[in-house]
Amino acid sequence: MGLTASVLAIDAGNSKTDVAVVAADGSVLATARGAGFRPPAVGIRTAVDALAEAVDRARATAGVTSVAHVSACLANADLPVEEAQLAAALHARAWGTTVEVRNDTFAILRAGVSEPRGVAVVCGAGINCVGMRPDGRTARFPALGRISGDWGGGWGLAEEALWYAARAEDGRGGPTELAHTLPAHFGLDSMYALIEALHLEHVEHRRRHELTPVLFATAAAGDAVARAIVDRLAQEVATMATVALTRLDLLDEETPVLLGGGVLAARHPQLDDAVRELLTARAPKAVPRVVTASPVLGAALLGLDRVGAAGEVQSRVRAYFEASASSGSSGSSGSSASSASSASSAASAASVSSVSSAPPAS
Repeated sequence: MGLTASVLAIDAGNSKTDVAVVAADGSVLATARGAGFRPPAVGIRTAVDALAEAVDRARATAGVTSVAHVSACLANADLPVEEAQLAAALHARAWGTTVEVRNDTFAILRAGVSEPRGVAVVCGAGINCVGMRPDGRTARFPALGRISGDWGGGWGLAEEALWYAARAEDGRGGPTELAHTLPAHFGLDSMYALIEALHLEHVEHRRRHELTPVLFATAAAGDAVARAIVDRLAQEVATMATVALTRLDLLDEETPVLLGGGVLAARHPQLDDAVRELLTARAPKAVPRVVTASPVLGAALLGLDRVGAAGEVQSRVRAYFEASASSGSSGSSGSSASSASSASSAASAASVSSVSSAPPAS
């Protein structure tokens, strides 16, 4: 007969999904990696089917048939109504007694703090910011792009660089080296050639994100326009963090501000220095640092918070993922030993949880 674990942790981004099965004592029984999670593109049912492949593989490796709690941090869960829809879809799969879905930015935040308290700003393809307190209060933004007041992220920076470069070449704007460095990246000799290649899809749309590192390199070389774009991103990051701190009444307390996502984790000196200077001025007690921990660790810790796990249990989970990171292992197919008594303890924990975060889907 299969065993019951404590937490099934899921961190699902647009490009990949990571899953971990965690026992009641904090042992990581199994991990798995799967495809990206894109419900807006493929629909909720198909997107959850993709999650199921990785979940089933992790559960089979761990030898468990159910868990006390499913903690899922999912891309594209930008609004509470979307979190509720996705929680219902996951609950219908009967993976665990209770289910909680959060936006994937919460996973990055929780992975970087020792308790559920702090603010995280994530700048990858897009930009988002969340904050939380141990009492359950959260701060968040819709993060739906320009319609929700957002600016920045890798895609947005690439578009901004293209806009300035195009106008520099045709005379509508001031000069910038971006007019040369952007087309040169694709082996082209002018912005007109790049515009044509993008429009006719001779350069695939997905490759536009390659222009973000070009923007930062051009800024580092001293181009005023490129540097102004980077400075604007720093302003946006600091503003989002300060607003979240204010909403949570944390502005006057020493509070971690975690910086994550590919753009911020790259630690571009101009951006990194500007963000820290702005936070020093606007939120002097903020403690900024870049997050390098695996987001699925954050999903696991959020799940352990929910089931009331002790501090040493959470420390054991963190130690597992830190060891995996230091060894260079992706953790996509490994397992960690756990005793049957630990799994039995998880089953007991499951009996305590009587309220699901979402009703079963009809």
